[in-house]
Amino acid sequence: MHEPGPPRTTSVGEPVELAPRSPDPDGTYRWTVRDAPADSDLSPGDGPDPNATGPPSSATAVGSDSPTAVLRAGETSRDDDPVVHLDPDAPGTYVLALDAPDGTHRQRVRVFPDERRETEIRVPVDDLARDETDPDRVSLLWHLNENRLALDRAERDGDEWVASVRVPPGSHGFGFVPDGDRSAAVHGECEVPGPGRPRLSLDATVVGADEPGDDGESDRLRLTAAVEPAPAVDDIERGGDPDALDATFLVDDRDADPETVAAVESRADGRTLTVPLDELPDSVRIHAVPHGERYGAGETVRIEAVDGGASAAITDPNPTPEWAESPTIYEVFVRSFAGDTLPTTFREIERRVEYLDHLGVDALWLTPVLASPTDHGYHVTDYYETAADLGSREAFESLVDACHGAGIRVIFDLVINHTSRDHPAFQLHSAGVDAYVDHYRRTDAARDVTGIDWSELGDGDAPDYYFEWGRIPNLNYDSPAVREWLLDVVDEWAGVVDGFRADVAWGVPHGFWKEVADRVPDDVLLLDETLPHDPFYGEGEFHRHYDTSLYETLRAVGAGEEPADAVETALARGEWLGFDDPASQMRYVENHDEDRYLAAHGRAALRAAAAVTFTLPGAPMIYAGQERGNETYRGPIRWHDGDNALTDFHRRLAALRDAEPLLRDGEVSFDGRATDARVVEGDAERVVAYERTPPADGAESEDADRDPLLVVVNFAEAPATVAVPDGVETDLFAGDEERIGASDDEAEDVETRIVVDAAAVLR
Repeated sequence: MHEPGPPRTTSVGEPVELAPRSPDPDGTYRWTVRDAPADSDLSPGDGPDPNATGPPSSATAVGSDSPTAVLRAGETSRDDDPVVHLDPDAPGTYVLALDAPDGTHRQRVRVFPDERRETEIRVPVDDLARDETDPDRVSLLWHLNENRLALDRAERDGDEWVASVRVPPGSHGFGFVPDGDRSAAVHGECEVPGPGRPRLSLDATVVGADEPGDDGESDRLRLTAAVEPAPAVDDIERGGDPDALDATFLVDDRDADPETVAAVESRADGRTLTVPLDELPDSVRIHAVPHGERYGAGETVRIEAVDGGASAAITDPNPTPEWAESPTIYEVFVRSFAGDTLPTTFREIERRVEYLDHLGVDALWLTPVLASPTDHGYHVTDYYETAADLGSREAFESLVDACHGAGIRVIFDLVINHTSRDHPAFQLHSAGVDAYVDHYRRTDAARDVTGIDWSELGDGDAPDYYFEWGRIPNLNYDSPAVREWLLDVVDEWAGVVDGFRADVAWGVPHGFWKEVADRVPDDVLLLDETLPHDPFYGEGEFHRHYDTSLYETLRAVGAGEEPADAVETALARGEWLGFDDPASQMRYVENHDEDRYLAAHGRAALRAAAAVTFTLPGAPMIYAGQERGNETYRGPIRWHDGDNALTDFHRRLAALRDAEPLLRDGEVSFDGRATDARVVEGDAERVVAYERTPPADGAESEDADRDPLLVVVNFAEAPATVAVPDGVETDLFAGDEERIGASDDEAEDVETRIVVDAAAVLR
């Protein structure tokens, strides 16, 4: 019951958190090292160091003198070690034992070589001076230190502020923040040369005993890992070396004894694992991890014996719900949805379900609906009660039922990285009540930037939070009591709603999300907020991910900072990061945390950007008001004075996507007919074309015979006339009336010309 979960993978210098599942706050736990690489400082029999703390992320300061330990105890007041943090110091396999109330469990961690490079980030002193006064301190703020202000400090070096760090390859956005004032931050990109992550897709089949390679005894399971290198995105983010690629197969230690695990894994031959069925347990999960110059996110299959072991059933242990393969998602900022006169309640949202149905929405994502002292709801004060101003739980469930009646699923905003400081748990914790002493993370007051006087608190006793979010202290996942509490919250709402959007998913440990994914029903969608997006949250955790790469590119195209064909680079960057399936992304142009695209870039660019999100693989998302012409990011929806034509534009996008399977699950190509598309009149820099073709693995599906679709999108204010060399029968989106055919007397073929206002989808 308390087994710690699947085998884990990481690299040297990238800590990983290990914890028991179904934690019992009253139980006793103890971690011990069973085995470690020869070059590690860890030895068999070692336990965690209770006094050392390590870096919170893979980005650490060069020459840092912070106390570290390869295995450190979680930060709690307990004498035992329910949760530990492994900060590996050598590549290889670490084997740990967890002594728990229900017995001893094994946990393996496969560690790959250090991926980090030493680099310096430099910003001129004058850029950070305010009123001709230099700041007293400058903090480095970025996702590689979990957005913790004052954790990593820059040093003055002549006319520059300098931060010396070790970080993995890539282009990493950063901020240099003077004196804790994020509004005065200087932002830039830290570019570290190197390859992207490899991507893996896993094929599992049962092969007969009479096939080549037969051992003459039984049918066999054959796992084949197709490993692809990262594409080259630019001079910094280069592609991986195909010749260095391999795959490692790991049998889940929860499903077999160590001897069976070793026997099965020994049958691996490069990227293929072949095992006689009679040598497998009745039910076993096998993980495959790609690696080369770097390692990538793994995939998992479950194999279960059928007919007494004569055959096997092969399944995905964390499948994407069928309804969530490619839904149109509609985000509602709940307290502004009813407009500028009525207060929003669950009843008022329910009265507008017919509108959502008319728009073509498949899933309704509601920003937090739980008790909170704020309008936005992200400062939760009670996880079990809905906000009084929105209505009762019964009213909320009535809304859910109304959505279900219209064929619309409901996504619940799950806020469990932090609570409001007004939550009773934080008040009891702060008052020193024993049962709550470990509920929240603590840090040194020197890292605080809120201006709150912590003088009465001892060293290390200040509340921990991200950015300057002093009103929402971070929960402590090193505490079994916290894990038990929040798993109960997930259970409470999983039976009511259809999915969870995880707020600040990057702040909650991977191990906890893996437990949530195994715990919720198979038809519950898990959507992460990870900024920037990270493929490892798809490793047995989340089904769909914020696509920050496309979001940032659409913003740059709208601003005229990038050409429209930068959309191709955005998709390639997702692959460079290590995402194997482009359909796993949630595509969006704005949300409740961002400025409205219309206000920043205009109506023409908004229509084009929306068209891109609806004609690429993944889940397109409309932020309520986007389709009505809203220009304030959390303002009331423009019901009475909204842009009906823009609304109809979004409705037609949703309807076309619903009608054309290739827009949902087809491949994307910027070659062939897309390359041949030529702008005859208009701004070629503002036009992008791509083709949607049948899926490569869909040879036997009904999509295999469908004609490819050519998508042409125009971000310019003025229409563009685009020549398409191949004959086109119809424009599925704009209608034939906007297409004009012209014959080129010197060409063998008839040239078809399309007048593209915002978008055309051609067959």
